[in-house]
Amino acid sequence: MRKPVFILLAMIAACSAARAESAAPAHPALFSQTGRASYYAASLEGNLTADGSIFDGDAFTAAHRSLPFGTVVRVTNLANGRMVKVRVNDRGPFTRRLVIDLSEAAARQLGMFRRGIARVTLKVLKADQP
Repeated sequence: MRKPVFILLAMIAACSAARAESAAPAHPALFSQTGRASYYAASLEGNLTADGSIFDGDAFTAAHRSLPFGTVVRVTNLANGRMVKVRVNDRGPFTRRLVIDLSEAAARQLGMFRRGIARVTLKVLKADQP
């Protein structure tokens, strides 16, 4: 009797995990996501981003695969609780292992600069949220 219940629970968990990796919903204000973050290399400084702006590692910006440009996202480092707000201005990351690429300034504020990667939670903010 335990085995069928375990299999059913495993199938439900797999379905919900697959759903978390899907594109952003129609209402981005309700969007949240957990996964791994990395940050842009300094060598990309000055390159054009997907929204047409120039990449600045000192700005609090990020790349996300599906959130609209200009979306403000609160990123929380799950290892240390540090948070930062970033504005989506680029597309990426281009590996499924990552959910967001951050500017160097954002990575430093999150305390992930030395490691290069951190497990994070993303939450889209309304304009009036802290």
